[in-house]
Amino acid sequence: MVLKQANRRKKKATPRMQWPKIRIGKILTPFFVITMVAAIYQLSLTMLDREITSIEISGPFQRVTALHIEDAISEEIDAGFVGADIDRIQDLIVALPWIDQARVARHWPNRISITVTEQVPAAAWGDKGLLNTRGELFIDESRHVPAELPRLSGPDTSSTEVATRYLAVREQLIPRGLDVRRVHLDARGSWEMTLGNGIDVRLGRKAVADRTDLFLNVVADIITSRGKEIDYVDMRYGNGFTIGWKGSSPTPVSDPERAKQEMLAARGIN
Repeated sequence: MVLKQANRRKKKATPRMQWPKIRIGKILTPFFVITMVAAIYQLSLTMLDREITSIEISGPFQRVTALHIEDAISEEIDAGFVGADIDRIQDLIVALPWIDQARVARHWPNRISITVTEQVPAAAWGDKGLLNTRGELFIDESRHVPAELPRLSGPDTSSTEVATRYLAVREQLIPRGLDVRRVHLDARGSWEMTLGNGIDVRLGRKAVADRTDLFLNVVADIITSRGKEIDYVDMRYGNGFTIGWKGSSPTPVSDPERAKQEMLAARGIN
C-alpha cells in the first residue's frame, strides 16, 4: 500500500504588535519639573509682591495736579508692587487731559516713580479746541483759550492738515520777521491765512502747494519791505498774484520773479 503523505502547509504565524516600552518616569519627570518651576515662580512673586506705600510724581503741574494722577491710577496701585501693570498705569496717565507723555518705573521694595510732561498749546482749533506743538488736537472743549494763540479752523476732520500747513508756513516766515495769526480751510477746500500784521493771504483751493511756495519765495519778501501799505494778497492766479494796497487800486503781478528783483533793487539789494 502506498501511503500518500499530505503535505500540510504550515500556517504563517500572525505577528504581534509590539508597543514601545516607555517608562512612566520619563513622562512624569518633565511634568513634575515644570510644575515645580511654575510653583516656585508664583511663590516668589507672592513673596516679592507687597503694598505700594510710596508714589513719587514729578512734572511741571501747571494744568494737572499729582492728586489727579493718583486718582486715575488708584486701582492699579492697589494691585501691589509686582501686580501693578506699569504699561497700564502709563496709559491711564497719558489719557488724562493736558498730559502729553508719562514715564513710570518700579523701585524696590515698595515705591513707584512717575514723571509727566504736560501738553503745550501751540494754536487754537475752532472756538474751543487746542492743538499741541505737533499739530495734534488734544483738547476739544477748553474752558479758556488763550487770546495770544493763533486761530486755526476747518472741517472737523481737517485739524491735522490745517496744523501741518500752518507749522510749515510759520517756520519759513519767522526768519523774515513775519508770523501767522490765522489759517482757515473752508468746506470747499479753499485756504486763507492772516498774517500777524493783519495782511490777508488768499490761496484758494487749486495748486495750493505751488501758490504757497510762490507766496513764501516772492510775496513774503515784498511784505517784509512794504507790509504797512498792503491790505491783502490774492494768490488765486495761474501765473502770478495780486497785491491789494491800502487806499489805492490793486496791482496784478504776472511776472513774480521780475517783481521780486524790482523790490530788491528798490531796497538796494543786488
